[in-house]
Amino acid sequence: MPIALLALAIGGFGIGTTEFVISGLLPDLSTDLHVSIPTAGLLVSGYAFGVVVGAPLLTALGSRISRKTMLVALMALFTAGNLLCALAPTYGVLMVARLVTAFAHGAYFGIGSVVAADLVRPEKRAGAIAMMFTGLTVANVLGVPGGTALGQALGWRSTFWVVTAIGLVALAGIATLVPGQPRPSADTGLRRELSVFRHGQVWLALAMTALGWAPVFTVITYVAPIATRVTGFSSGAVPILMVLFGLGMVAGNALGGRLADRALMPSLYAILAAVIAVSVLLLLVVHSKVAVVVVMLLLGVVGSATIAPLQTRVLDKAAGAPTMASAANIAAFNLGNTVGPFLGGLAIDAGLGYASTTWIAALLGVAGLAVALVSGALDRRAPVSPRPAEPALPTGARSL
Repeated sequence: MPIALLALAIGGFGIGTTEFVISGLLPDLSTDLHVSIPTAGLLVSGYAFGVVVGAPLLTALGSRISRKTMLVALMALFTAGNLLCALAPTYGVLMVARLVTAFAHGAYFGIGSVVAADLVRPEKRAGAIAMMFTGLTVANVLGVPGGTALGQALGWRSTFWVVTAIGLVALAGIATLVPGQPRPSADTGLRRELSVFRHGQVWLALAMTALGWAPVFTVITYVAPIATRVTGFSSGAVPILMVLFGLGMVAGNALGGRLADRALMPSLYAILAAVIAVSVLLLLVVHSKVAVVVVMLLLGVVGSATIAPLQTRVLDKAAGAPTMASAANIAAFNLGNTVGPFLGGLAIDAGLGYASTTWIAALLGVAGLAVALVSGALDRRAPVSPRPAEPALPTGARSL
């Protein structure tokens, strides 16, 4: 395993921690900054909006800069954003700081996926991407619970000070361990990167990501009321369920990378079908505490298993100019983060109950699988053409 992947994963750990830890700190933020909890909750949706906008925007602005330089700049921006979060005197400043941090998020994972894939041999690309995203999944097991506990004990600002330190470690690691990347030439600049969006298969891959990932957040967003008001857990059990979900994500991320390296589209079909099955299973067993514990672990596994295959699919369909499409796919993940919970909220507001989010998740999964099947069918109908030459491995890179 190239050690550079570890540096990328550390950056992913910091980003994953700062993205999700805010949910556990909302009561403390609300009290300290004198805003309501719903207003404080906008810091979550505001961050997702920043990722959707920032991913393609910053990637476009950095289209003539080497990928390593861009990663260093993005991690510096991320670190500065968290420092501003720690120092924010008002809610407004904190919201701006969250947006700054979110802008770095999307472009980092988009460009980082391309760099990770280039660090290894072609048949190991999905595994390398999964390795980078391991930082994000481990954040759900260690970073978010740890950051929440720290913030509750020492004040919410302490959490952002620690994330700032993590950002500095990742920044140093990327600067020293990631091999130098060539500066894009004129024919691989922004115009060529944008040209891939003329291909329908790129858009199908992005739709597959948004719809395939949305079921996970549709359920997880409402896991607390589902667990306490439907299943009958105490509120103290919710963090345990989230840890189980995070452990499942760690296992699923590695599994998804391995399966995608063996057979990308068949793996996607199977994983998306599993997402649907787990969503339906949760609906069927939602009143059983033991079963819900098992299903939360399974949801983490199947949900996280989609990440590397979906990112790899976009890289395949944007061959030759993958950076912008890769960043757009990170935006698509966050679009799923927004659309799924929104539809779940509509169902709850309509009086269908908290458990209705599970069949909303299943329907979104069906839509994602349908898009995948259409995309696969188009692959089979397309004339066979030689695969574009793979770039040479950067100096210092070796096979996983």
